[in-house]
Amino acid sequence: MKITNRELVTIDFDIDPQDNAKLFRQYVIGLHAWFLDCVRQTRPDLSAKLHDSPEDKAFTISPLLGEVPIIGRKLHIQRHHSYHWRLTLFSRPLVAWAQTWLTNPPTTLKLRRLWFDLRSPRIEPGPATYAELYELPIERRIALSFVSPTSFRHRGHHLPLPNPVNLFHSYLRRWNQFSEILVEPDPFLDWIDSYVSLSRHDIQSSKIAAGKRGSVTGFTGSIELTLSATGAQRHPDFARLYTALAHYAPYCGTGHKTTFGLGQTRLGWHESGSLSPEVSLGDRIAEITEQLLSQQKRPDNDRARQVCQTRATILARRELGESLMAIAADLEMPYETVKTYAKLARRSLKNLK
Repeated sequence: MKITNRELVTIDFDIDPQDNAKLFRQYVIGLHAWFLDCVRQTRPDLSAKLHDSPEDKAFTISPLLGEVPIIGRKLHIQRHHSYHWRLTLFSRPLVAWAQTWLTNPPTTLKLRRLWFDLRSPRIEPGPATYAELYELPIERRIALSFVSPTSFRHRGHHLPLPNPVNLFHSYLRRWNQFSEILVEPDPFLDWIDSYVSLSRHDIQSSKIAAGKRGSVTGFTGSIELTLSATGAQRHPDFARLYTALAHYAPYCGTGHKTTFGLGQTRLGWHESGSLSPEVSLGDRIAEITEQLLSQQKRPDNDRARQVCQTRATILARRELGESLMAIAADLEMPYETVKTYAKLARRSLKNLK
């Protein structure tokens, strides 16, 4: 499996559970940790950068794609059902590591007590370098599909809307970080705002549990973007970049928390609904967060919101039956702190009654 001289690569796995099991809602944390551990085994320095430095996270991982039914409040994984898992890499050092990794690819993956068999890693065809992306023919109409919930950070909140400026700001930030073709953001984004419109969409939003703590309101579905003829004629270099970034989106993902399964993006118009919405836990975290904030003297303070959301996440996951030890490990917090936060959150909710 040759991926030499590449800067961009998409690796698809078929993934089969070895048994029927109930999967914890934030299982993507486990996929994230598993991948970083794979890197650590041969490149501990690179793994540490990916873990500690936000600007070095040149990868995305998808959730399990396939039928993951929600029964009650749990995800049910079924033996003999094949799932799909996607990993994208978009920096030369990470792709170079993967070249060695794929000479003897892993055959199993463990999420807590559940083992999966990994089969048939495949390299998706597509541009191999940033330069190849930049040389693609200009396209004025481009469709994008978001197969996992997608959201942007906006003034301390989540913005679950595919505004063209937000989309291309997200792509350009990663492009400037990892490519050698650097672009001044403000003029390009002003041009996007003036000449690129959302001409068609079929999207829906939901609140889900995501990352290590808290919930996110995100959107899934498909959109079509249209670049006006005037915009293409007045600034052909920007039109070329607009095309390149749209084709870059499936590699770098869209919005935030893309290393925890959010923002998975595909080219073209796809039918929505490949993922089961994880509404219950996300809604419960949001509900508890607002209740805790209502007791704060300064509820609009970022620190207060962060603390309340962390406590809400711990309590909501505890209500679903997860152990405090497991929650502490996932959140990378001391067990005693998690235990105290759960008690404080429970006491605060009782005070509201």
